Amino acid sequence: MTDRARDLLARAPVIDGHNDLLWEAREKFGYDFDRLDIAKPQPDVMTDIPRIKAGGLGGQFWSVYVPSDLPGDEAVTATLEQIDALFAMVRRYPDVFELTVTADDVERATAAGRVASMIGVEGGQSIGCSLGALRVLARLGARYMTLTHNHNTPWADSATDEPAHGGLTRFGEEVVREMNRLGVLVDLSHVSADTMAGAIEVSEAPVIFSHSNARALCDVTRNVPDDVLAKVPANGGVLMATFVPVFLTPEGAGMNRAGWEQERRLQAEHPDDAEAVRAEMKSWFEANPDPEATASDVADHVDHLREVCGIEHVGIGGDYDGSPWMPSDMPDVSAYPVLFEELLRRGYSEQDLALVSRGNALRVLREAETVAERLRTERPPSRARIADLDA
Repeated sequence: MTDRARDLLARAPVIDGHNDLLWEAREKFGYDFDRLDIAKPQPDVMTDIPRIKAGGLGGQFWSVYVPSDLPGDEAVTATLEQIDALFAMVRRYPDVFELTVTADDVERATAAGRVASMIGVEGGQSIGCSLGALRVLARLGARYMTLTHNHNTPWADSATDEPAHGGLTRFGEEVVREMNRLGVLVDLSHVSADTMAGAIEVSEAPVIFSHSNARALCDVTRNVPDDVLAKVPANGGVLMATFVPVFLTPEGAGMNRAGWEQERRLQAEHPDDAEAVRAEMKSWFEANPDPEATASDVADHVDHLREVCGIEHVGIGGDYDGSPWMPSDMPDVSAYPVLFEELLRRGYSEQDLALVSRGNALRVLREAETVAERLRTERPPSRARIADLDA
């Protein structure tokens, strides 16, 4: 590898849309950063400070994911624990991380040599059907919320569940409107195509896909079809290409389908024991690794997104620590230069790649802030309840 990609990322450090280190910290280490001291190389995770610095990472939406089959109150509590863990991590390493909310915060933190750290709420289960809970998460610093995870919420359809609502319900549309008023980005990774289209239609602010790819190249429901991609430019949003192998290649799509078939079988065997299903699926994944993928496969998706959406609507959402496997030449957060070297080889200009690495993400943050400022002068906080709108 030449130094050209590293020099580019030194000038335009990556803002990554999705990283699941906090869930790994919870499950493997009980949030104990003495045991998981990321100041040193950590072989059990994909993210630590030495590799962050090597990778040219300047901003991170840290996922505060909790399982989407948790009951509502449990999901809200677990989300707060995840946010508390992020706060603890930033306190422990204040010279490396800085909590940020606005685009100006992000630029200031990066200029000071710190990783701008933002909260990404991965799934509408985290608000428990409460707009009040959404507002509290926004006050804590949430910068996006993914409308669903792997399961439907009572107000939105997931990409990987049986359709129940035809996209967004009336309350789901109100969730999107309130997110716009709060300046919380609407994240459409994990949601059904109908939910994607419905949210883009309702949202007055740019949407994001924090970690998704193009369905035309890898036919899984987690990826975004071209008819939805075609709506992104008018909305102003950004799709952050992800590195997970099962979302990259046709072979990966086949493995993805096999995994969902296995999970459905286990759910039928254990209808009231979600924990048993999770444990057996973990064993299944260990026995059935993802097909190999490389940075070239990620670049193929970037090529397609550029063709359909335009370079102004492409970003990066690696999903490190959210999958057991990554591309063979991009195993951890040190590897962003590998992808950018491949894109440079394909003829992308440094100006365009600066948009992909961070410029587009910053633009979306700023535009969402502008929309929120306007909406807060036009309407008060929504007092809608799901029972009122979706009865």
